[in-house]
Order: sequence, then C-alpha cells, then structure tokens
Amino acid sequence: MTQNTFKALVLTQEGKKTVAAIQQLTLDDLPEGDVLVAVEYSSLNYKDGLAVTGKGKIVRQFPMVPGIDLAGTVLESSSPDYRAGDRVVLTGWSVGERYWGGYAQKARLQSHWLVPLPAGMDTRTAMAIGTAGFTAMLCVMALEGAGILPGGDKPVLVTGASGGVGSVAVALLAKLGYVVHAVSGRPETEGYLRELGAAGFVSREEMSQPSKPLEAQRWAGAVDTVGGAMLARVLAEVDYGGAVAACGLAGGADLPTTVMPFILRGVKLLGVDSVLCPSARRRQAWARLVHDLPHNALGHMSHVAALEEVPRLAEDIIAGRVRGRTVVDPNAA
Repeated sequence: MTQNTFKALVLTQEGKKTVAAIQQLTLDDLPEGDVLVAVEYSSLNYKDGLAVTGKGKIVRQFPMVPGIDLAGTVLESSSPDYRAGDRVVLTGWSVGERYWGGYAQKARLQSHWLVPLPAGMDTRTAMAIGTAGFTAMLCVMALEGAGILPGGDKPVLVTGASGGVGSVAVALLAKLGYVVHAVSGRPETEGYLRELGAAGFVSREEMSQPSKPLEAQRWAGAVDTVGGAMLARVLAEVDYGGAVAACGLAGGADLPTTVMPFILRGVKLLGVDSVLCPSARRRQAWARLVHDLPHNALGHMSHVAALEEVPRLAEDIIAGRVRGRTVVDPNAA
C-alpha cells in the first residue's frame, strides 16, 4: 500500500502574485493519470524559474506543482507499458505548466509522457542531464541532420553557454569531436567552459553588438539558447550552407534580421522544441545521452538542492546567477 501523505512545492495565486510554499499533500490531491511515480529527482530549468517566481506566463492553472521534468520509480500503474518497479524519466508534455510536475515526492502521470530510464543511467544522472540536456541533445541531432558534422574548418558556436542547455551542448559537441566556441556574459565561467571542452570563449557583449544582415563567416553552425538580437548576430556570421539549432527565447521572441542569411548563404534555422518531441526521437535522444555525453562533465556542471531551496534558486536562475545544472531532490531533509 502506497504511503498516502507526501511533500510538494505548490504554487498558488494571491491576486496577481505567485506564491510558492511547501505543503503536505495526499494521493487524492493528485490529478488523474495511469501511472503513479515516486519522484527521486527533478531539476531547475530557466522555465521553472519563470514559473516559481511568477515572472513568466508559464503556469496555466493554480494550484500547480511546478517542475518540468522528473525521474523516479513507478509505484502503481494501470498502463500495459509500465509496471511497479520500472524506472522512468519525464521531460516535456507541459508538466509544471498545465499538469502537475516534478517538485513533489510523488506524481501521477500519463504513461505516454514517460520514457524508460536508459540502461546504464541512474535517476540523479538523468536529472543532471534533465530537460536542458535532452534539449541540447536534440540540438546536436538537428545540426547533424543538417550536415554540420565534426571535422569542419570552422568551429561551432554555443550561446548562453554557462546555462543548463548551453553547458551540456558544449560538453556534447566537444565529446563528439566538434571544435566548440562558447558565448557567455560571465567572464568568470571561461575556465568552467574550457573544462567542459570549449576551445574558445566569446563574450556576450561581443555577440550582442548590432550587426549587418551579413557579417564575416565565422561559424560552421551554432546552438543558440538565447534568441533575439544574439540569434540575429549568429545568423549573420554562420558559414555558407551552415545551420543554427535554436531552442531559447531568453533574449526575446523578435528576430531583428532579414532574409539575406537564408537566401544568400543558405543558412538553415532549425527550431528545437523539447515539449512536442515525438516519442521515437525522445527515446533516441535519451539513448544517445548515455554514450555521447561525458558523464564526468556532469560533476562540473551540476549540484543538488532540496525542495525548500527552489524558491531562492528560482530567483537566482532568472538573474543569471546559476551555473550549469541544479538537480532537485524532493526527499532531502
């Protein structure tokens, strides 16, 4: 029999203010779903920061248990795809936004949202990778699909490199044999990024300068986690026939460029969305993360926090003070 009471971080609304507080819930409080999971770890992503602080229109209904990913063990299941004891990972599918997410000791979920935990990976590692690492892997796969492969005569650029997606993208690309240059607005992270495999460091100030539609061709391709004016700059500097895998909007949704990079240089802009990713590609990405990500790099880029620390850390991640990946342990005292 499953223990009925458990701890969760719950968001409520007081007027227009979002309030985050630890609450004791029961299984009867959980939304509908065919799989009950004992959550072992979640992680803190930029979108989680927006949700917990109320600084972004992320949460669609209240009350809400945030946390856009989780990893744990199935406790109960009425689905033929999973049974008690199975180890699972969830990223995407709007958990923590429309449906209760990972910042709780238990979660009731739809079975088709889940992916089996890949062989050779534990749940802490899965959340050190998390939605950010999964998104980074999708970006790498997008570049590969566009013909941007290791061994080219120009480096691949990663923007927002000291953040969660950027850190994993740097480590992945370097492990796969790409020459990687990393963009960050924090000069003190240069050593950290070089430890992850970056061969070059570019300041955010340089990449934020206004650009012409076409600039000197510096990059074979890029992973852009920022968007806005920085993405426009990157597009202007990508080599003929190159590609940019874009997955972030921290710099804004507007794109101040022209069609010239796309028409005159054949640059491809590849949108990467980890939420609506088809299940087959989702499983392929997780399987590759077991082998393609240097797991020793996870020690450099991740640390563990308790559920009670999430509201403070959410403010920090929005302010750009969090480096790498924050793994959330809902069972920590």
